Amino acid sequence: MSDIFTALSSVVKGMESVLNSNGFKAVYPEGVKKNELPAVTSAGKTTVDFSGEKGTLRLEHFDNKLALLYTDKTGDEASGSDFARLTLSLLEPGEADEKDLQYIAEEFSDSVNSKCGAAKEKSSSKTPTPVSKAAAKSGALSYDPNTLGSRFTVMFPELRNEYKSNVDRHGVFLAEDFFLNYGNKAVLEVIRQNDKLKMKKLFNMLNEIYEDGTNETQSLIAVTILGSLNNDQTLLANCVDYMSKDLCVPVIQVNKYLSSGAGKGARMRLENPPPYKPKKPKKKSAFKEALGL
Repeated sequence: MSDIFTALSSVVKGMESVLNSNGFKAVYPEGVKKNELPAVTSAGKTTVDFSGEKGTLRLEHFDNKLALLYTDKTGDEASGSDFARLTLSLLEPGEADEKDLQYIAEEFSDSVNSKCGAAKEKSSSKTPTPVSKAAAKSGALSYDPNTLGSRFTVMFPELRNEYKSNVDRHGVFLAEDFFLNYGNKAVLEVIRQNDKLKMKKLFNMLNEIYEDGTNETQSLIAVTILGSLNNDQTLLANCVDYMSKDLCVPVIQVNKYLSSGAGKGARMRLENPPPYKPKKPKKKSAFKEALGL
């Protein structure tokens, strides 16, 4: 991307459907034509506003971060102090590609729908909100399995419907089910092709999420996904130059173990996980029942 205006135009385009369905229209500053990005740059910040009956949304870029802000006030009634942050993502205009911008647009669109109440298209349940790059890098949150699945389908958009269907069926994202039945096949195909650009994009994502992920997320990457290489030395060799040091060692160890006699049982359980059982609601105590709680 050449500059922040180009990057913001891409994000706005990706949010267009959600903005329209929620009744938000771009607010054009004086001197900006209708076919141009309605952006204002001041004091190191670039902002784009959208207003409607439900309030005002603001995209605000500063210090290589992009924030989505909201206030229930509209027009001239809305001032800077009225806005509250809905979500935040890293956005370095010179580094972000179309996949990154698509991810941001989807993340921000989910936040708009969550705040303003519009039902998401073609989905009977709301997909969980992914952890943003900014939150993970700051240490405020760690990448969870849902974020891995959501980011994965940015690189493999053909699997987005499978991801959403997974959430719709279970009410939560079952990562093992998704990767064992769909995601791993896409990963193996990229590794077999060994195209430099695709490999770099795949492992940049996996390395990043592994580094700042929960233990469960790290296990999904090293065991469920890359453990499916079956200790194939050719496939592992294709990966070595792209994996971070933190990821490379456990992946090699996992593949050795799963291909050994000692790991036979583990591989069988990995390839045939037990069916998902929703958590049972805790039974109320007799004391709480008597009180009507």
